[in-house]
Formats: sequence, C-alpha cells, structure tokens
Amino acid sequence: MPVPVVLAVCTACFLQQRRRRWCRETCKIQQRRNLNHHHCTMKLSSIIPAPELRYFTLLLVTGLYTPGRGEITSLDAGNIDDILNSAGVALVNFYADWCRFSQMLHPIFEEASNIVREEYPDTTQVVFARVDCDQHSDIAQRYRISKYPTMKLFRNGMMMKREYRGQRSVSAIADFIRQQKVDPIKEMENLEETSSVDRSRRTIIGYFEKRDSDNYRTYEKVANILRDDCVFLAAFGDVSKPERFSGDNLIYKPMGENAPDMVYMGSLTNFDLSYAWTQDKCVPLVREITFENGEELTEEGIPFLILFHQQDDTDSLEKFQQEVARQLISEKGSINFLHADCDKFRHPLLHIQKTPADCPVIAIDSFRHMYVFPEFSDLAVPGKLRQFVLDLHSGKLHREFHHGPDPTDSTPGQQEENTEVASNPPESSFQKLAPSETRYTILRHRDEL
Repeated sequence: MPVPVVLAVCTACFLQQRRRRWCRETCKIQQRRNLNHHHCTMKLSSIIPAPELRYFTLLLVTGLYTPGRGEITSLDAGNIDDILNSAGVALVNFYADWCRFSQMLHPIFEEASNIVREEYPDTTQVVFARVDCDQHSDIAQRYRISKYPTMKLFRNGMMMKREYRGQRSVSAIADFIRQQKVDPIKEMENLEETSSVDRSRRTIIGYFEKRDSDNYRTYEKVANILRDDCVFLAAFGDVSKPERFSGDNLIYKPMGENAPDMVYMGSLTNFDLSYAWTQDKCVPLVREITFENGEELTEEGIPFLILFHQQDDTDSLEKFQQEVARQLISEKGSINFLHADCDKFRHPLLHIQKTPADCPVIAIDSFRHMYVFPEFSDLAVPGKLRQFVLDLHSGKLHREFHHGPDPTDSTPGQQEENTEVASNPPESSFQKLAPSETRYTILRHRDEL
C-alpha cells in the first residue's frame, strides 16, 4: 500500500508506512522547536545530493515509495554471527527508528543494495544488513555504537576499524562496496619489480608456489583487512621460485631505502598469527592524523599525543617515534600517538599560541584542553615524555592549568605569580573533528541504548 500523501509531505522523516507513529512524534518535536517543512528539506539536502533528493521527494509526495524492496538482512542475536561470518563483505546499518537521519538513509541504503546485488548476486560475496538498535541494544553495545546511523564494514565476520563515513547517496555507497571488492594484491610478473617498490610505503610481499592454496587464501584475508595500511604484492610459480628456498614465505619491506627486510617466521595457514604479524608491521605506532581520518580517530575517545612537524622534517618524526616506542609502549591503549602536518593544522597550533615556524611542537589534546610539552629538545631527557603523559592521566596537567604548579613543583613565590596565567587553559581543538550533529544523532551517554 502506498504511503498516504497527507503524511508523505514530511520530508524530515522519509515516511515509511510502518513508521507513521515515529514520524508524527518527530513532527511534533519539530513544531515545538519552530521548525517548518522547508527547514527539514534544507537539512535533507545537506545530506542527500540534489538529484537524488528530488527523486526521493517525488516518490514520497506521489506515494510511490514503498519500503522493504531492497534485499536488506535484518540482524539479531540469533543470526548475526552466522550471516557476517559467511559474508566476504558486509555493510551493516546500525539505526534507530526515531532518528531522522536513520529514516533518511533507509531508502538510499536499500537502493544501493539493489544495485550492488545486480553486480554481485552471490550472497556470500556481499551482504547489506541492518540492526535496529532499540530492539537489539545488546548488539549495539557489542559494536560500541555511539551515533545513528552508523554504517560498519565487516569482512568474514571481522569488523573493520574504518567505518563508512562518506556521502549518503546511492552512488557513493555502491562505489564504496565496489572499491572493497577490488583485489588489494598486485601480482608481480618478475622479481625485478621488487627493486622498484615504493619505499615511502609499507609493503608486504608473498611468495607462493600456487595461487590455489591455503597459504595464499590466508594471505588474501589478511590483505583485504589491512588493504588501507599496506601495499600487498604476490608472486607465484617459477617467478617466485628463487625466493621460496624454504617454501612459501612473506617478506615485509619497511619504509626507507636502507631499512632491512623482515621475514615472517610463523605458519602461513594460521590466520591469527599472520594477521597479528602483518598488522604490527603495517599499522604504525605513531599514525598521521589528517582531515580524512580525524573524525575516526576522534571517535575512538582517547586523548591525542601529537607531534606537529613540517612535512619534510623526517628527523623530528623519527626521534618522536623512537621515544614513543621506548617510553610509552605500555600506554598504547590509553592515548593515541599521532603526528600532524604543521601547515595543514595551523588552527590547533594557534590554540596553543604556536605557529608553523615554531615546529616541531609536541602537545596533548585531551578533548577538554590542550597541553604543550615544554621543549622539543626535552624529548631526549630520559622519561620526560612518559611523565608528561602520566601527568595527564593523574590530572596534574589539568590541575596545574587551573591552579598553577603543584607546591612540590614550584619555588616559593612562583605559585602566586603563575596562577593568573594558568587559569586560562586553551580548549581542545581536535574535538571539533568529532562526528557532526548535522549528520548523526549522537548518543550522549552509553545508557541511551
């Protein structure tokens, strides 16, 4: 039965017949906030491209749109593991019916599913699925859903760290899945290609007797998961024979022309071992933050320890990486180690009264305030960088910003002198890269689930 015209004009909700009650409640809330339908349409156009907006609005107004046409699998506690484990690629929409952004996404997600299904009819290749987080709060908590809608990517049951954050349009979502289906492994025609490997990127090379083998299938799984972090190459048969003196093997080529190769010594059929070794090599301890991954890193919810440096200043970056590895490896789960281009991130530098001319600069962003490491040269002082991070966790940095140095850390007469300056700490700058309320319904507290 078509959606009634009298309700279809509410573009804020993208009405679906089975969700009339939710739409009425949303409209009441909007009316109380003095929002009209024109405003709702403008909000919608900020998320959906104009051609598709006109298309879906026409469907709604004429009552032609009916939900449920797409092959979207509804997941629950009873089927989620089986379905995700059997799918090469699965895109899962975690939504709530009362969220207007979720309502806007439904018809787009379904149409994208229809298009992808025509290209990949085998349901073990690609699955489009959804989870109603109100009905299945246990699943939402399991995958740490903090905003609606959230589209997470899974490969063979493993959730990928990078979720879909692109444009919410049929073409963009379909293109995203097509990209995920591209083979991340490039086959080498001869071993001379190894001499032309781009040493500015981390590279894994697999040497196999044949493609149709358990060893290579494990390598494929690992490469698909870490496709954004490393370059993956492979050689087979006679081409790979000179490198297979002790059987199939994997080689890691680090960044840097003079960096020595590393050989994987574990079982090639053991996925867990292969993945752990490759992840350790491909995902650096100190990651670069960019405007493309800033939202993802911010959403992890742990403070940043950032080195701001000029792009061509590799010496400072290398020193920072060495000291992080030496002093802070035990803090890996409690703080993100990052580096940023001074020129691109001028605004955060201004927050701490620095400019690109002052780089290299080390700072912590706790998502409340930013704290500056005294001097980059202090990096060479044993334990000083570690103490800087420990002072964040103990609250000492925040306390001293508001009340001046602790009595044990200041000489007589200094505390009163420093109090006025210390009472105005710079606010967090990177918090602004967090998911936007113009795209998501943000859950302020975990118990909202």
